Amino acid sequence: MGLSVGVFTTATAQDLYFAQPFASRLHTNPAFAGLLDDYGVTLNYRNQFPTLAGSFQTSQLAADYRFPSQRSAVGLLIDYDRTGSIGYTRFEAGGVYAYHTRLTEGLSLSGGINLSYGNQRISYSNLVFGDQLSDDGLVLNQSSEAFDYKPTNYFTVGTGVLLYSDQFWLGVAGHHLNQPDLGFVTQTNLPIRLNINAGYKYYFLKSTVKQEYREISLSPVVNYAKQGGSQRAEVGLYGTVTPLTLGIVYRGLPLPGANHPQQVLTSVVGVSFGSFRLGYSYDASLSQFSSDFGGAHEISLAVRNFDMLEAAWRRLKRRNYPVIPCPAF
Repeated sequence: MGLSVGVFTTATAQDLYFAQPFASRLHTNPAFAGLLDDYGVTLNYRNQFPTLAGSFQTSQLAADYRFPSQRSAVGLLIDYDRTGSIGYTRFEAGGVYAYHTRLTEGLSLSGGINLSYGNQRISYSNLVFGDQLSDDGLVLNQSSEAFDYKPTNYFTVGTGVLLYSDQFWLGVAGHHLNQPDLGFVTQTNLPIRLNINAGYKYYFLKSTVKQEYREISLSPVVNYAKQGGSQRAEVGLYGTVTPLTLGIVYRGLPLPGANHPQQVLTSVVGVSFGSFRLGYSYDASLSQFSSDFGGAHEISLAVRNFDMLEAAWRRLKRRNYPVIPCPAF
């Protein structure tokens, strides 16, 4: 996440980032709506560089609901991004719609679209200008500086598709297809963000006894994101032994034609209990520059529902779509 401001007539901005892409899956790809649960509500919070004055903090509320026909789902996505000591904030809220269809007995396709409204602003309460300082360095008066940075409003649109079975998934999404202008004074476009993610789940055990689901599995995953001149590639491995999920993700794979990226190792732990999911991740930087600022902490909390009796009835009627096998964190 972040904002780039320069003296050029055109600048670029970037999106926020989450280290638990499947807990924040509507942010990753709108086609994820309705593919894991009948309905769910998720809260995500990320604190990046906590030892830095004015750390980067991001909060997200996401919700999705799958209609009884299972052919479509709707969702809500709200993001709040606070960056740095100058009080820069960005608020974005929008709706998601996804349509699901079965291609074969074991292969399904989901397509989704996201429409959002955004607002960003700078708070001047934390800034001190030269004309406010006395000879001994005390802050005395209000500044006579002109505050030209008025809040900006914008609309953005994104779309994505997911091909999946009960053991693998492959998704492609494009966000900010209209490249909205976020500039305060000069033009500052939000470039298109491309997301590609894929994974495979190998089951050692998968069973449902007395409506209690149990799973032992390993899931290798890959993720790629590109926005403007920035690229990010990562690989990870998740292991699940119900109700516990552990994951390790390496971010910073070298890419052809790209600058040497920051290398980060993310540890993920998640637990599911009843209708709740709780996840925590920590980004440990492998470079001295980022590690001096304290890495990044991220927490996710989800309330979800999946009706096992209804799912069994759907199977009998041959109307049950497969659940996407991606991790929940």
